[in-house]
Amino acid sequence: MTLLSDFLITPAYAQTAGGEGGFLSAGGLMTILPYVAMFVIFYFILIRPQQQKQKQLRAQLSALRRGDRVLTAGGIIAVVQKVRDDSNEVEVEIAPNVRVTVLRETIGSVVSSSAKPANDTGAKGG
Repeated sequence: MTLLSDFLITPAYAQTAGGEGGFLSAGGLMTILPYVAMFVIFYFILIRPQQQKQKQLRAQLSALRRGDRVLTAGGIIAVVQKVRDDSNEVEVEIAPNVRVTVLRETIGSVVSSSAKPANDTGAKGG
């Protein structure tokens, strides 16, 4: 029985005197340094650019005016017809003589291109 217990139970040894000096010692600092470096890398690669993009979109949404082309969250490209400063609603035209009211938060981006779409040649065929 003692031979079997010698394999299953490992002996406990006392810690040597003058071990690590605590968290701020070289060993403690080296264990947390990779985590700090990963957070810094994630911040500059992922978090900061996303915050800047959201800030730019908020600025564009607050500066909406009549005639701007916008892309809604549903994927509809529309032209702004009326902007209500007192409320959070914007009236947009999604087709000729088809106007709908959308919330500013549902506008995904402001398309500031004045070029005609590729399928709009301007010529009426028939």
